[in-house]
Amino acid sequence: MRFLMMHRLDERNAEAWNPNPEFVARMGAFIQASAEKGILISGEGVHPSEKGALVRKPVDGDTRVTDGPFTEAKEVIGGFALINAKDRAEAVEFAKEYLDLFATMEVEVEIRQIVEAEDMG
Repeated sequence: MRFLMMHRLDERNAEAWNPNPEFVARMGAFIQASAEKGILISGEGVHPSEKGALVRKPVDGDTRVTDGPFTEAKEVIGGFALINAKDRAEAVEFAKEYLDLFATMEVEVEIRQIVEAEDMG
């Protein structure tokens, strides 16, 4: 099974967007080890929302684009990982290990199972 993990963090925390060399080294080692074990398929960090856009299409209206930053959001997506796991429980355990890398920051990870072709029936 594949799962998408998205980590959210406080966009106002400067440390989140300017990681120190120790964090970068820990993350690099974790990524390499996870890829070698066949768990990590892909993963990346993303820029703050000030460099992004939100595109909305209401059912009965025109598509609207809102440039970042998104003032109504405190926590924003800081990155993602696409992983292999035998089930949700294994994905949760991987997310816990991942969160341990963020020792000095409050971070949360949302885990969503990927819809595979066989799930479509």
